[in-house]
Amino acid sequence: MKLFFCLLGLLSVANAFYFHVIGGERKCFYKELSQGTLLLGKYNVEVFDTQTNRFIAADSSQLGLVLDIEEVFDNHHRVVHQKGSPSGEFTFTAIDTGEHRICFQPQSQGWLAKVRTKIGVEFEIGDIETLDSKKNEHVQSLTGKVKVLNKKILNIRREQELTREREAKFRDESESVNSKAVNWTIIQLLVLGATCVWQINHLRSFFVKQKIV
Repeated sequence: MKLFFCLLGLLSVANAFYFHVIGGERKCFYKELSQGTLLLGKYNVEVFDTQTNRFIAADSSQLGLVLDIEEVFDNHHRVVHQKGSPSGEFTFTAIDTGEHRICFQPQSQGWLAKVRTKIGVEFEIGDIETLDSKKNEHVQSLTGKVKVLNKKILNIRREQELTREREAKFRDESESVNSKAVNWTIIQLLVLGATCVWQINHLRSFFVKQKIV
């Protein structure tokens, strides 16, 4: 426990840490927060698998997490009590200046009731305006990326429409050429047939005049 609280003392310069608990053991750390300070955090709970000898993602149907934040200076008045899945986020704004206690407690059932768990926590502390501005910058960045993707999609659609227009034009020209070729073939056959008929009639009249037939 002494080692645990020594590590917690480094939280002022660290933004991520993890710790181990057994079953439903409750672990807490203390943080001095001034009025209006915003605490943003993410947590993730993993369970120890004895078969693979490593930590794996927890099943939300069997394991959850309880988060409590208390005002130590106000007789440990609890200001946050949050129950959630093995992974999630939390947000807290300090109402008054003073020492706050932040506690994590896994809630498990079945064979997980006494299993070893690993809780990873990542948080960011700052004033509301600064963190909100970061969020806005992140949102603006995502918005910009979405706009770029939309432009690319529009360009792809334009290229597809141009390709379809070219294919339609090529198809119309091909049909026109094929139609002309068929018509020219029919004309040639008609001319050839007329020529054959004329030659046969000419030869018949020639043979008649020569009294061959």
